[in-house]
Formats: sequence, C-alpha cells, structure tokens
Amino acid sequence: MPTENRQTPIIPPRLHHATFLTLKLDEMVRWYGIVCGLHPVHYSAGAAWLTNDEANHRIALIAHPAVHKPVNKPTSAGLHHTAFEYAGFGQWLDNYARLRGHGITPFMCLDHGITMSMYYADPEGNGVEIQFDAFGDWAVSKEWMWASREFAENPIGEWFDPDKLLEAREQGLSPDEIHEGARAGKYRPEHPPADLLLPEVY
Repeated sequence: MPTENRQTPIIPPRLHHATFLTLKLDEMVRWYGIVCGLHPVHYSAGAAWLTNDEANHRIALIAHPAVHKPVNKPTSAGLHHTAFEYAGFGQWLDNYARLRGHGITPFMCLDHGITMSMYYADPEGNGVEIQFDAFGDWAVSKEWMWASREFAENPIGEWFDPDKLLEAREQGLSPDEIHEGARAGKYRPEHPPADLLLPEVY
C-alpha cells in the first residue's frame, strides 16, 4: 500500500507519559506521591521524572525559569486532566477514604457509565481523574460507549457524593448496586458543581 494512503499507523504507539511545567516542583512531587503513588526516578533542582509502574516515568515535571503563572487556567484551551485507573470499586473507594484522611478531596465526582470517576486538582490546578472501569473489561466498556443510547444521550453522566458511596457500602450494598444507584442519581451531592471546569488554584 502506498505510504500516502495510510491514514493511521499500522502499529500505533501507546501513551507513555505526560509532562507539566511547574512553579511548585517539590509540592507537585509530594502530591503525586500521595495521590497516585508516583515516586521520582530522577529528581533535581529543575525537574523530576516520576513513575508508579515498570516504566521509567509516567509524569515529568519541569521547573523552567521562564515558566509563569497561568492566566484564567480553568477556561483556557488545553489539557483538562490526566487519568489513573484502579482495578475495581473497592480499591478505588478505599483510595478516596485514604486521600480524605490527608485532606485531599475531589472537586467533582461523576459516574460516566463506562467509569466511576473522582476528579482532583494538583497544586498547579491540573485535573487528575481517579477511576475504575464499571464493566471491568475495556472491550465491553468500549462497546457500550460506542453503541449505547444511554451514553449518547448523557455522555457526562451523573454527579455523586463519595461519602454517600461509603455509607452505601457500609450498609452492605454491592459495587454494582452502588453503580446503578449513582447512575439513577441516588447519591447526588446536595450542591452539585455548576460545570466541569477546573478550580482556580492561584
């Protein structure tokens, strides 16, 4: 096949890492360590490369002297969030309780149907999604996302209060029952966020 007719790579590359410019290098390293278990492979005065798996790094942080504070970051075009995934509901909800103990809480929580997701803001105001696949199988969730009328009509999903999920689990409800309840709006917060914008941290 002629090269010019190839619209996509025969072998696509995999997403490896994200890099952020920062004015708060040490604070960012600490935060990503607490929230995502990312530890430095290399850490210097001007940069850090962090990983939480076998890769040499998953997040890079660059403290270049030319970096300045963002202007209207929540409404500026660009990256909204990166996402990290747990294997299942129990690990995911336990992590919420752990982070809450550190005083770190999400600024919004959504059941998207394909995932249940909590969104945090790092010290620079970048979004970090902590999720689990509600189907437990990427092939199934991908098919549901592509084919379901429910996702087409409401791709954002339903807000939920994670403390209400903890209460439901303590009452003996299963992960599937809690997921179904969240999709039905059973665990909506008293004051849902007005929109999906990131919080302003500066």
